[in-house]
Amino acid sequence: MARRSLPLLKDLISRSSPNRITTRSVTYMHRPGDGTPRPVTLIPGDGIGPMVTGAVEQVMEAMHAPVYFEKFEVHGNMKVIPQDVLESIQKNKVCLKGGLVTPMGGGVSSLNVQLRKELDLYASLVNCFNLPGLATRHDNVDIVVIRENTEGEYSGLEHEVVPGVVESLKVITKFCSERIAKYAFEYAYLNNRKTVTAVHKANIMKLADGLFLESCREVATKYPGIKYNEIIVDNCCMQLVSKPEQFDVMVTPNLYGNLIANTAAGIAGGTGVMPGGNVGAEHAVFEQGASAGNVGNEQVLEQKVANPVALLLSSAMMLRHLQFPAFADRLETAVEHVILDGKYRTKDLGGTSTTQEVVDAVINALD
Repeated sequence: MARRSLPLLKDLISRSSPNRITTRSVTYMHRPGDGTPRPVTLIPGDGIGPMVTGAVEQVMEAMHAPVYFEKFEVHGNMKVIPQDVLESIQKNKVCLKGGLVTPMGGGVSSLNVQLRKELDLYASLVNCFNLPGLATRHDNVDIVVIRENTEGEYSGLEHEVVPGVVESLKVITKFCSERIAKYAFEYAYLNNRKTVTAVHKANIMKLADGLFLESCREVATKYPGIKYNEIIVDNCCMQLVSKPEQFDVMVTPNLYGNLIANTAAGIAGGTGVMPGGNVGAEHAVFEQGASAGNVGNEQVLEQKVANPVALLLSSAMMLRHLQFPAFADRLETAVEHVILDGKYRTKDLGGTSTTQEVVDAVINALD
């Protein structure tokens, strides 16, 4: 996500100049018909999901954004994703999703994983960055974690060999490793990022993570303008909490990426403010970048204090994906203004505001 100066700061600077000149960036020349409202599949999900997706609906309506939602009830205790939901996403190509609770044990598979596999959403992207005005232990954090989403430890291949002995298979393929590496380097190239770091444990899992590294190295040779390096996952965790500003784009196998993204989110300001999404060749699903178990937090739900910022920023990512950059910029700028102002913040950011109060503040801050 591109970092931009806040309009408030620009206005203060311009007011201080005796010869102020109104400027704007070079215009976005749309294609004929690009203003046609686009359908987006909406899955409110479980727990705080309906609350934060409802926040997005309100802000989109206030902006008159050229999207409309096809809403479906999906819950984490279902055995499979309903067929009509899949058909809607396949038709619309884009989905906005609240969290889905995954039952612990019991043989019920995760609907989140099912959705990624059914739609081949092979790349998860989480942007962890400092928001102006939000105090954190570290400054200058702007990390993008790109995680392989369809194999690894989440392949779901488990069985009981004999009573008391369970075997869980980690699957790494050259095909999936190459395409996630290509996505990471392409992202870096398109977003003017300077470094891609591959996270691994090839010193122990020499064949599986070794294949992942081999694929990353091959792809890296095609992008000579981007620096490539590698780091063992345990050292990576230590480096993240001590010097997170050293990281730029990180590309990881499935499980490592989940852990790294949540850690980076906590460092940069918390899971309540970090946007993310999952993308494949044909479809994209946008959701809170890192959840860390807050989907089913009953206390947050009862007090109506869920932080809507992460999903609002994820919806800005969605607007940019749909080629509505001006709407994305307006939404991001309004959210950044509210965070910088500091008057309306939910409990996780040290405030006392409700979800609705934050939403109202964002709507009032829309340019």
